[in-house]
Amino acid sequence: MRNTSQLARLFGANTVEKISHARVLVVGAGGIGCELLKDLSMSGYRHIHAIDLDTIDLSNLNRQFLFQRKHIKKPKALVAISAITQFNPQINAQATQANIKDPQFTADWFGHFDMVFNALDNLEARRHVNAMCLATGVPLIESGTAGYLGQVTVICGGRTECFDCHPKPAEKKTYPVCTIRSTPTAPIHCVVWAKNYLFAQLFGQAEAEADEINDGDDAEELKVLREEAQALARLTEAMGTDDFARLVFEKAFCTDIERLLSMKDMWAQRRPPKPLDFSELELKSPCADKFDPTSLPDYEPLTIEQAFSLFAYSCQQLASRRAGEVLHFDKDDIDALYFVAATASLRSFAFGIDQRSIFAVKAMAGNIIPAIATTNAMIAGMMVLQSILVLSNRISECRTAYLTYGSKRTRTITKETLKPPSPLCPVCRRRYLTMRIADFGKTTLGDVIEFVQLLEGQRDLKLGREISIVEGSRILYDPDYDDNLTRTLESLGLVSGRMLTLASEDDVVVPVVLSICGSREDGTESIVIEGFERIPEFAPLPEKTPSDGNNETDDQAVIVVVDEPSIDLASREQDKRKLNTQDVDPTTGESRKRCAVDWGSSDKDITILD
Repeated sequence: MRNTSQLARLFGANTVEKISHARVLVVGAGGIGCELLKDLSMSGYRHIHAIDLDTIDLSNLNRQFLFQRKHIKKPKALVAISAITQFNPQINAQATQANIKDPQFTADWFGHFDMVFNALDNLEARRHVNAMCLATGVPLIESGTAGYLGQVTVICGGRTECFDCHPKPAEKKTYPVCTIRSTPTAPIHCVVWAKNYLFAQLFGQAEAEADEINDGDDAEELKVLREEAQALARLTEAMGTDDFARLVFEKAFCTDIERLLSMKDMWAQRRPPKPLDFSELELKSPCADKFDPTSLPDYEPLTIEQAFSLFAYSCQQLASRRAGEVLHFDKDDIDALYFVAATASLRSFAFGIDQRSIFAVKAMAGNIIPAIATTNAMIAGMMVLQSILVLSNRISECRTAYLTYGSKRTRTITKETLKPPSPLCPVCRRRYLTMRIADFGKTTLGDVIEFVQLLEGQRDLKLGREISIVEGSRILYDPDYDDNLTRTLESLGLVSGRMLTLASEDDVVVPVVLSICGSREDGTESIVIEGFERIPEFAPLPEKTPSDGNNETDDQAVIVVVDEPSIDLASREQDKRKLNTQDVDPTTGESRKRCAVDWGSSDKDITILD
């Protein structure tokens, strides 16, 4: 660790003093979290609390350098805190293995921190932390990485955009069975076919692997798919013989395609596929026994000869393993990855679809973007620098920083001035207050409503007599539903850590959000509402204008970047932030508008907003 004098020369003596006393929360101890915790411990921060729900897995060790093989299955947060304490024994570090959304992490708990760092890979958890920081007025440093891309931004309630100022739609996770089986048009269709159909039928348990194929209402398509699956199952009798790879190849890339070609109407308006010839490719490719898969490029598409050789090699490897166990696809199982990459490439050649690299196939098949350790390290460093500006009361100097990977294979960092809150954001424009309850078993929902209405004149809440009360997606009260008025908060499950949203029926007044906490030790009143001093002054809402049905609310496309998310952005070689040009969706292969990088999502949320 740098000593105090060295840090003072870097940041100034007053800033170092603030850093040493600041209490910071790090949410997430994975790829970004490990680098961040290390940086914080070496930058003068002494009061650090880390929280993470997960335990350490073997696949984490290639990029989360606070962990070792002996730590597998142990809690990430506890091991990470133990590691940074060895770096700097002077710090007062704590760790919690838990879900940040658990109700014990109340507004009071968040409020005793001076700053929160998000190093999450989960959309809902990010939204929750965003809301809790807005509710308590605690600055939030938000981050995300996606392959070679990354972003850091600062969120301060009432002053900057919050995490939810830009909508983040959920990923489409299922694909029609007819598209996967008969008419693929994009690389992702070939990858899903290779992973969830071919690999699962040959080496695993297909019923458990087919969650990405949506049968919908097409029973006939599903029937044909089952018949093909039974034919593949019969091929497993040849597993372990020299003929196994040839039989699988001829079934998947010749017989099945010829059957599809016999359906003339199917190809009247689309390009027909082309059967592949095993013998022809065998002559042009090295045999499996002499083939070295490590010689293949990770970041470039395979040639058809390379795909054929990789197919034969992986068939041989997986067949020998299948004799002793049922296999399940894992992105870190190199044999399984090679098989899916090879068969997806061969299917793409047959159907005239653009090829993808092994790296890209791993991203799509594993539903992640493989994390890049250097990206995590750079993003963590930017987070610490931004935090120092926040602690120095220099928020106006903070920037949203983007890390991009250019066509000349050079890293580029660009910055953008923090934007004010969106006037239409449904999250950060709310009024966040803290409601303290002395006895949850005696206080009723009606008591809460009565207390709020008494405060209206004093505190300018202007909710009106007709309000609705919502907790999450649950409606607790509105003028036409008053069944819960006499029920206690305890019976409604409204305990410390929950949040109530109060809104006027005319939807004109900004809603009030009450973060529920227990009473203070010296408190005697049954209900107390605090935090009016934290409510920021917002600009007036813009007037709504009639829509002609053709106007777009936001014509800027957004890619939401996460720690280990679900699309391959790393294969894009041009500037990821250039707007209003044409690009190809790395997941579907379809043409789209080039996108700007935005933060936040989850490892289960592909988020392309056009």
